[in-house]
Amino acid sequence: MAPTEAPVAAREQTTRVSLPLAPDPVKQEVARERERLLAEAGLGLLTKHFKRPHERLFTSSQRATTTLLIGGLTFRHDELIMAGLRGLGYKVARLATPVKADFQTGKEYGNNGQCNPTYFTVGNLVNHLKDLRDKEGIPTEKILDDYVFVTAGSCGPCRFGMYEAEYRLALRNSGFDGFRVLLFDQGGGTKQSGEGSGIEFTLPLFRSLINALFIGDLLNEVSYLVRPFEVVPGKTNEVFAECMKICEGALTEFAAKPVKPGWISRKLSSKMLGGQDDVALILEQLRGETYTKALQKCRDLINEQVEVDYTRARPITKVTGEFWAQTTEGEGNFKMFSFLEGEGAQVLVEPVATWICYMLHSSIQGFKESGGLGENQKAPKWWQLLSRTKQATKYYTNLGLLRAAEKILVREYNRLRLALGNLAHQLAPQMELQRLGNPYYNSRAEGGEGHMEVAKNIYYANHELAHMVLSLKPFGCMPSSQSDGAQAAVVSHYSDMIYLPIETSGEGDINAYSRVQMALGEAKAKCKLEFAEAIKKTGYTLEQIQGFIAQRRELRRPMQHIPHHKGFIGTAANFVLYVSEMMKKAGV
Repeated sequence: MAPTEAPVAAREQTTRVSLPLAPDPVKQEVARERERLLAEAGLGLLTKHFKRPHERLFTSSQRATTTLLIGGLTFRHDELIMAGLRGLGYKVARLATPVKADFQTGKEYGNNGQCNPTYFTVGNLVNHLKDLRDKEGIPTEKILDDYVFVTAGSCGPCRFGMYEAEYRLALRNSGFDGFRVLLFDQGGGTKQSGEGSGIEFTLPLFRSLINALFIGDLLNEVSYLVRPFEVVPGKTNEVFAECMKICEGALTEFAAKPVKPGWISRKLSSKMLGGQDDVALILEQLRGETYTKALQKCRDLINEQVEVDYTRARPITKVTGEFWAQTTEGEGNFKMFSFLEGEGAQVLVEPVATWICYMLHSSIQGFKESGGLGENQKAPKWWQLLSRTKQATKYYTNLGLLRAAEKILVREYNRLRLALGNLAHQLAPQMELQRLGNPYYNSRAEGGEGHMEVAKNIYYANHELAHMVLSLKPFGCMPSSQSDGAQAAVVSHYSDMIYLPIETSGEGDINAYSRVQMALGEAKAKCKLEFAEAIKKTGYTLEQIQGFIAQRRELRRPMQHIPHHKGFIGTAANFVLYVSEMMKKAGV
């Protein structure tokens, strides 16, 4: 009989032998290439934490030979900031308003997927440095030694927090590795510079910046309010150029003016309010007339040299949105302000002062919610009466100072606004904005302008201040995209509201203009109907009203406060109602 065969599995087990595998050259090459790419991207050692690159310091000894590059706001804001810095002893120069070529440069030297403001501002800086090197013949080493770019910084919840890294990457890629970029924290206050720093973040600096921003806000708003009604085209721009010279001189003079503490300063000086010099600076700001006299001079100059016709019906378009997109005057927002004016609109721009008040108001809300305690602080126990008393005293003192600062900012803005003729609008109250926006967008959700985009849309509708609201934002802006989601509910609750969000980028301006024209057409129809109703309500014809105006020069002056009449939004509608009241009093 043939022997029984072993099971197949047993045979395989006895005959299978593990042999050493020959190295796979393809896999080895792939692994080496992967390591090279990771190292090139800075990801070779994943356990190594990121450290901020070391940067050469800008010291006080270099101040006389170093030029601070300023840019990012409107032309007027930047020029006024520079005037104040010159008064404080700094050398300054302004970056040009960004154009599409800057956008392309930013994309060339920066990372993919960044937002519109990043590409425009980064590219603008790189192109400016290239012009210094290639057109003016300044060696790269001297540019690195004698120039510094100063800009705002933030931890962001959005890509704004990555601006610093983008600046460094683009500068390195474009041949300016080591160029100094100095960031100041928007909420860091005066505790941002050490001894011997090139820029001293002191009270005189912040006072100069605040005044420059407020004056820039007012000159911008008034110029946009007057220009659509000017009788002689171009006259408004010509006169406001003179106003800029007046205000720049005032800022330089006020910043350079030495402060002499008096007995009041010595009495009020304390740990909370600062030393005698700081108190004297605050008192001089509150009582001084340097800026108000300069703006009064501007008011008189505008009234004397510009003639307007306020009977022209112009739809008021309020511009809101992401901070940079709603502020810049160049191709970063498709030159939207000049486009709107060219289409026959009256533009209502957003003051930077609103953003400053928003940040301060948010700080107050956060301070109240934390009870004045820091991140690592704990509230005293209920039996620690002395500690609780000290904590309560400190809390209410600091809260009082924050509230006083908020009131002082608004008070100073209104003081300057009245000096310029009371034509510019008052700042929207932050508490009212919080109440209006909170049902749709939680006021404690930070990022971008937070709840303000939603709240301002409602505010300008409720107070009958604009025919339409145009929200400008960069493509893919996270905070503004969230706001747009909430705006859908807002528009459904306010049926008469005309609201249009526009995302901006380096391209797509034709599509954006088309959308704006459609919404503006609706606003124009609304404005014309309103104007016709106002004329009917006066009991006069338009020709009779215009004849009355022609006989009175004061009614053709730009700087006149036109009362608001309920149910009417436009300047022309309110103006004819205002003039009709004067006609009735005159017995016409």
